[in-house]
Amino acid sequence: MTKPSAPITQDVHTIPRKLPEGGKVNLVGLTRDQLRDVLIEAGTPEKQAKMRVGQIWQWIYHWGVRDFAQMTNLAKDYRAMLAEQFEITVPEIVSKQVSMDGTRKYLLKIAGGHEVEAVYIPEENRGTLCISSQVGCTLTCSFCHTGTQKLVRNLTAGEIVGQVMVARDDLEEWPEQNTPKNETRLVSNVVLMGMGEPLYNFENVRDAMQVVMDGEGLSLSRRRITLSTSGVVPEIAKTAEEIGCLLAISFHATTDEVRDKLVPINKKWNIETLLNALRDYPRLSNSERITFEYVMLKGVNDSDEDARRLVKLIRGIPAKINLIPFNEWPGAPYERSDWERIESFADIIYKAGYASPIRTPRGEDIMAACGQLKSATERARKSRAEIQAEAGL
Repeated sequence: MTKPSAPITQDVHTIPRKLPEGGKVNLVGLTRDQLRDVLIEAGTPEKQAKMRVGQIWQWIYHWGVRDFAQMTNLAKDYRAMLAEQFEITVPEIVSKQVSMDGTRKYLLKIAGGHEVEAVYIPEENRGTLCISSQVGCTLTCSFCHTGTQKLVRNLTAGEIVGQVMVARDDLEEWPEQNTPKNETRLVSNVVLMGMGEPLYNFENVRDAMQVVMDGEGLSLSRRRITLSTSGVVPEIAKTAEEIGCLLAISFHATTDEVRDKLVPINKKWNIETLLNALRDYPRLSNSERITFEYVMLKGVNDSDEDARRLVKLIRGIPAKINLIPFNEWPGAPYERSDWERIESFADIIYKAGYASPIRTPRGEDIMAACGQLKSATERARKSRAEIQAEAGL
């Protein structure tokens, strides 16, 4: 198959992002090469550009500084020039909710007044930040609350990186100068599992992850980053080559008939096409294995027969299967599988030689669990009948 020459985009019209004309350039989210280019354009001598990039990079991404005046190893007149032409801007927290289990959900305002959500999940030996890649989503997966919100636009690389920085602000995780380094990472893992389909916003996601993975700043290794896709097949090999992070697949069904309803993108790239694209991913990206996400829906995809079929389908792919008890939301057309049914399903997968952890629902009391994210301003409740009709049920 020939590689597409441009990123795959969804078949919808996205609303263009409007920024003030002649506004300052936001440095957050620029790759090192992009940062070098804008500094030279602003008058930085080419011979100094690499050094300036390194200095500014460390101030923004290692120390978390947002004010050029605090960048004390830069000359005063250079700092003044930076402040005149550039800004260091991250999304604004509109509201923060904290669950009984410690999960934090942030409603964030970005350019144009749009809103996205990000979720921080603390665990005993790590902290996972779930970030968004689009405002809304185009995929209309019928079990997902986010999918009932129409796509508005893609996030910029700066808005994606900015979610990580906002969480570090809130958790007070930036190091302090002249104090011993604290090796404990509160945001130790990032998952692109929030609002949107990351591979429909490939270039911004790729650039953002280059920034997040850079060893002199936020410094998260690619093995600490997981990108979740519903199966945008033509972008999967590019993800391996240009990002190289871990991959999770929103799989959720073992027949095309059921997956067409649950994950409509399956009509474009069906199960066989998707699995063929995945077989090379661990080798191309040097990843150990692929995670298959499987939401447990009562009477829909949770039979022992489904479990056996799933094992057969993924044979030959280094994999683990994350079983996700369905997180209900108002008007949801499905119910969560009974616990005994989930355990029986997990047992079949485990006995076939695959890890099959059952994900503990987190943050359900604040609608922060998997599949529940949605901009607060877009939470107009549709009737159950409307949602079922849209899902083809």
